[in-house]
Amino acid sequence: MDAPRAGPTILQKVFYGLGQAAQSGGFDTAVGFIFFYYSVVLGLSGTLIGAALAVGLVFDALVDPAIGSWSDNLKSRFGRRLPLMVLSIPPTVICVGLLFSPPAGLSQTLLFVWLTTFAVAARCAISLFHVPYVALGAELTSDYAGRTSVVVYRSAAGVLAGLAITAVGYTVFFADGGLQRAEGYPGFGWSAAAVLFACMSACCLGLWRYAAALPQPEQVAQPMWRRLPSEVIEIFANRSFRLLFISAVITYVAQGLNATLNQHSFVFVWLIKSENIQFISYAFVVGLLLGVGSAPRIQARLEKKTVVLIGLSLLIANWLVMQGAWLAGVYTPTGAAALLPMQINSFVAGIGLGFVSVAYPSMMADAADEHEHLFGRRREGLYFAGLGFANKAAVALGVFIAGRALDVIRFPADIAKTPGAVLPPEVQTSLVWVWGPIPALVAVVSMVIFASYAITRTRHAVIAAELRTRAGG
Repeated sequence: MDAPRAGPTILQKVFYGLGQAAQSGGFDTAVGFIFFYYSVVLGLSGTLIGAALAVGLVFDALVDPAIGSWSDNLKSRFGRRLPLMVLSIPPTVICVGLLFSPPAGLSQTLLFVWLTTFAVAARCAISLFHVPYVALGAELTSDYAGRTSVVVYRSAAGVLAGLAITAVGYTVFFADGGLQRAEGYPGFGWSAAAVLFACMSACCLGLWRYAAALPQPEQVAQPMWRRLPSEVIEIFANRSFRLLFISAVITYVAQGLNATLNQHSFVFVWLIKSENIQFISYAFVVGLLLGVGSAPRIQARLEKKTVVLIGLSLLIANWLVMQGAWLAGVYTPTGAAALLPMQINSFVAGIGLGFVSVAYPSMMADAADEHEHLFGRRREGLYFAGLGFANKAAVALGVFIAGRALDVIRFPADIAKTPGAVLPPEVQTSLVWVWGPIPALVAVVSMVIFASYAITRTRHAVIAAELRTRAGG
């Protein structure tokens, strides 16, 4: 580690934050529209859609470590992160637009091939930007608290980008029942792609001087395919990374399982009208922004580890309190009466997820400093690729478990497709268990594993001082 660097200015943090639009405002926001578009409007089998999106997610998770290693070892006059970020912009924009623009008249097989091809291509292109992007965030400042501030800008910008694209979709292209009209989707897709182009380009242009001045890696003689396995083994040799990685995997499995069944639970258990579900989402986003915005102030007084444990506790409360009361028959509101309680529930979950989403990446940057202290090389790219892999692979597993659970509880799809359908009580009960208490139990396991994470503010200060001494010597 070099001598302490002057931290980024507020403007540089804003430019950096815009880059999060690639992930949060890109494919992550578009997936909900894609599933509805291909299943309802284009008539593609739901099984084929799920398979296509899962393949994209798997490819995305697998390429992350290679991209991380590439960005860790790349040398150029623009730094080691920025060239890959710039390279990713054209394919990301084109693939997101083409996802919403399949040629008319394709057969089921060709439509599946189109969706799979551009789901994989879009995911890989976004990763080519996002993996070096989050690693760059760890390099913008070496300050323990300053890293949290950088993550806050990134998280807030990502949430706002996702909201902006969603709002554009519903108000411009899908108003008055437009979700069921095919003509709105290509315009929406290319508009979303234009937003991504603007945000990603602004991020790169705003940071290129800063990124180019960052320390360059030592020259590596081995090709990536030969060095990557040993690099992966090396990062897992760091206990702090192992704890963060395993805890993140378990947490994201629980989150993926719960989030996948949100719509089913709101409609078939709490009997909330579909047009009102958006207000639950808005409450979640408000909570998320509050959690992201307040995390730095809380971390100024508490350890990052404590912030994560608080966040996980709030998520568990979201998955357990209302569901437990319903299962016990103590509180069973439905329809309009259930809307406010669910908004409060989602608001609390948003705060918890905001804490976790800020603290995890900030702690990963601290663990990368510890890695340099232990092994003599910086591996931010691989560290954040590991965090990204944990997210994507675990969410995919959570989605798979949710889909399998619907079959196990014999969810009656033939009945459910009728507006106003009422499910058998035993199916409702099983659905609530899978949606709430089971994810809560999984999250408790994550908390137990994470509790032994040992990098504190004091420990990080010692590591940073030793690295500066080593660099000066």
